[in-house]
Parts: sequence; C-alpha cells; structure tokens
Amino acid sequence: MKAALIIDDDPILRAYIAQVLTQEGWRIFEAEDGEAGINLARQHRPEVVLCDLLMPRCNGYQVCRSIRAENSLRHTRIIVTSGRGYATDRLNALEAGADEYLVKPVQPADLQQLLRRISGNGSPVETVPAATAPQPVTVRFWGVRGSIPTPGPSTLFYGGNTSCVEVRADDEIIILDAGSGIRPLGLQLKKEFPTEPLNLTLLLTHTHWDHIQGFPFFLPAYSPKNRLRILGYEGARQGLGKTLSAQMESPYFPTGLEEVPASIEIEEQKEMAFTVGRIKVRAWFANHPGNCVGYRLETSAGSVVFLPDNEPFQGMRAKAAGNAAPGSVEFGRQEDEKLLEFIAGADVLIIDSQYDAAEYESHIGWGHACVDDVAALAAQARVKQLFLFHHDPSHDDEKISRMLAHARQLVAGLKSATTVEAAREGLTVVLTPAR
Repeated sequence: MKAALIIDDDPILRAYIAQVLTQEGWRIFEAEDGEAGINLARQHRPEVVLCDLLMPRCNGYQVCRSIRAENSLRHTRIIVTSGRGYATDRLNALEAGADEYLVKPVQPADLQQLLRRISGNGSPVETVPAATAPQPVTVRFWGVRGSIPTPGPSTLFYGGNTSCVEVRADDEIIILDAGSGIRPLGLQLKKEFPTEPLNLTLLLTHTHWDHIQGFPFFLPAYSPKNRLRILGYEGARQGLGKTLSAQMESPYFPTGLEEVPASIEIEEQKEMAFTVGRIKVRAWFANHPGNCVGYRLETSAGSVVFLPDNEPFQGMRAKAAGNAAPGSVEFGRQEDEKLLEFIAGADVLIIDSQYDAAEYESHIGWGHACVDDVAALAAQARVKQLFLFHHDPSHDDEKISRMLAHARQLVAGLKSATTVEAAREGLTVVLTPAR
C-alpha cells in the first residue's frame, strides 16, 4: 500500500486530507509540525508528502530542503499546500524542492487527480494504456529547417519551422528538439488529449536557438496536469536549465520558466546510454560547434536515429588532402567509423544534409553536412530510410527537391537499397513491429 505523510498544524485540515487519501487507498501518517514530519519521512519513506507552507518551528521550505537532502527520500514527491496563492511563494517552494503547489482550500478532485499523476514510487503514471499487442511506431516531422524559421510561399511544401520531430513508441511520446516546430505539435497534442494528463519526454540535441526557440510556445507546458522531462547535456558555458530559462527571462518573454505550471524536470545526462520507458537511447557527440549530440532510439518496431547537426569528417578529409596536419586524416577516418557504427542498420536516419557540393566548398568546418557525404554514409551503413534534414534557410522547395533527386541518384549508383526522402512538415513514417 502506498504511503502518504501529511504535515500541517491544523488538525481539521489533516483529518480532511487523510479522509480523501484513505478513500484512494493510501496509508496515512500525520505530523503537526515540520520537525516531526521530517522524522516520520525518514522513518517511513512515504511516496508523497503533503506539507503546509507556514508552520511554527519548521516551515514548509525547510521541510522541502531537508527531504531533498536525504538520499533515501530522493523518490518522494512533495506537495506544498498554502492559503496564499502568491507567485513568489510558489516559486520559492519549487526552488526549495517541492514538486507541486496547491492553494487552499484543497478540492478533493484536484488532489486525487494530482496524486494519481505524480505517485507511484517516483515513476510517472502511464498516460497511454499498455498495448496488448505490438503497436506501430510513428515518426512525425513538425520542423525540418535549420538556423532560422523561413515561412513563405517558397517553403510551403517542405515547411519553414525549425527542428522538431515526434516519436510515438512503446507507450511513450518522445519529442526530438524544440525548434519552432514544437508549437504546432503542442496544438495537436492539446486537440488530441483535451482532458487527459500527458507524460512527455523532450530530448535536446543542443541549445542552439533553432533547436530550443519554440519551447516557450509549447502549449502542454502550460497545463498543471502534464509532466515533461527534458533531457540533454550540459552546455559549454552554462547548465541546460539555465540556458532554457534565459530565453524566457522578462526582457524576451512574458512568462518565466519557473512560472510554467506543468511539472517540468530538467535532467543533464552524464552517460551516453539511458532509457525512456522501454526504449533504449544512445547518444553520440556530433561534429558541430558546442556540446551537440545525436540520439539513437531502439524501439519495439525498429531504430530511429536523429542527428540534425553534424559534419562528417570524410568531406573535410577530402578537402584537406595535401595540407592536413599530421594525423588529422587518420583521426577523421576513425571518427567517421564511429559515426557509421552509430547509424548502422537504422530503420530511420534523420540527418543534417544542409549543403550541396558547391555550397559546401565555402562552408567546410561550419558543422553541417554536404548531401553527397550523407548519401554515401547512409548507403555504407545500410540505413533503410534516409531523411535529409536541417534544410538551409536559403533553400526553397525547388532547391530541396533537386538535392533530393541528386541524393537518390548517388545512392542508386552505389547499388544501395536505402530509400531517400527529404524531411517535410506533416510527413509521418510508420514502423511496424515484427510479429
């Protein structure tokens, strides 16, 4: 039976909340002040602590900090309750370690819904019923452009939004990057799940602006019933959370990240392999300015590789032949071998293909790829489906179509079975599990 600890100096309110929780099947512990509550938390390790903000001897802020300092209580979720709805109180409680902030009087339905969402030994509540049979995996493009959004009549077919791809697999909704394409994705999720709580995971490749600029406009982040995990790697100059907060500071945006009502967890990854639910994820450091990665998702229906910003070394080696520094050519060859291993046999490869051969001549070392090199890599790695991505902002639909035709011709010349497409907004790719 799940346990909940109620810390409040008001015995009537404690009894009221205890009655609501008992009806939901919770085992209840009660404390009339913060010090007693901290001791009970250490003793019983409850899944949830409901703590009043203002109490004598030890207030709610102190309780939050004490619980967060206990390694044995790292999975305990904390709900702070208060009769005051000031934004600063809520912000301070969250900074102290609270997961949620409820304003009194607490409504039974709101409390029950909140507990169902955040409880479960620290694990997220499943928002999509577990499938009884293998379900298809879908990959949908919401933003395919690089550098800056390019709306207008010349980009209608492929789209003008910056990097954002949605993957639905194995009861998870995973979002790859938060460029301006995440805004229409958020509108679709709101339309599709008007009342259901959402459990979403956002994987960020890096924090260049075209990969995070749409996040402040992501509608599901503004619903308190939703949970969003943001995973990525620390930036070159500051942490992931600070970078995301900076673009939402008052000079640039009216709502700060700390004021967003959804339950948002920002996690800086230390390892290059982790899991999202049942999906195994591998990360790989890309050849791109700053701390940039690509992701490989192993789902029940196949593998999806997302590498939106990367410059293969093979093109750089060819251009540097004759005047390369000692050992640089061999180093580049080894790095390309690692890239081939990372993308090998992928069912879907979404990869930076920003320049044609002529353009690449003047962009060597910029951290973006020549479509010729990408086509050769995909064929060599025996990728099943290649999607050209990170379209240059100066490329209109006609230009991208010409690059696509050229890539198909190159792959055919290599006698490869790889199919080639150019990513376009609204395109959905379906992978069917083997039975």
